[in-house]
Amino acid sequence: MIKLFTIGFTGKSAEGFFDLLKNADVSKIVDTRINNVSQLSGFAKGADLKFFAKEIGDMSYVHNVDFAPTKELLADYRNKKMNWKEYEDAYLNLLDMRKIIQKVNVEDLHQNCLLCSEHTPEKCHRRLLAEYLKNVRNDIEITHLI
Repeated sequence: MIKLFTIGFTGKSAEGFFDLLKNADVSKIVDTRINNVSQLSGFAKGADLKFFAKEIGDMSYVHNVDFAPTKELLADYRNKKMNWKEYEDAYLNLLDMRKIIQKVNVEDLHQNCLLCSEHTPEKCHRRLLAEYLKNVRNDIEITHLI
């Protein structure tokens, strides 16, 4: 069974965030954000997160923009030009267009954690991505770290 985790950093202290990752025995953080350098990210800015992951939890870090929605797609949803269902459909179509299934070796995702900013997974692309992968491989167990 491939264990795949998801996490959002918003609403979490650095201590709580890294405790969740360490307690789940995460080996790699996979950053699925478009922009991982925003000042609003605090401890979760890409370069800082890579450092903290290694130093605090002996985890590796990678930023995979193929997993991120486009800036336009995200802006349309945030600006209410589309509802969640429309966003969901557009994001899943984007994953198909990017040929994510062909590009990703799912076995390599074991003990990885998909990261984005949303506090909970309900309306977040990290959940959609995890479920997208699970639809192809039913041997993936998804755990949302909240």
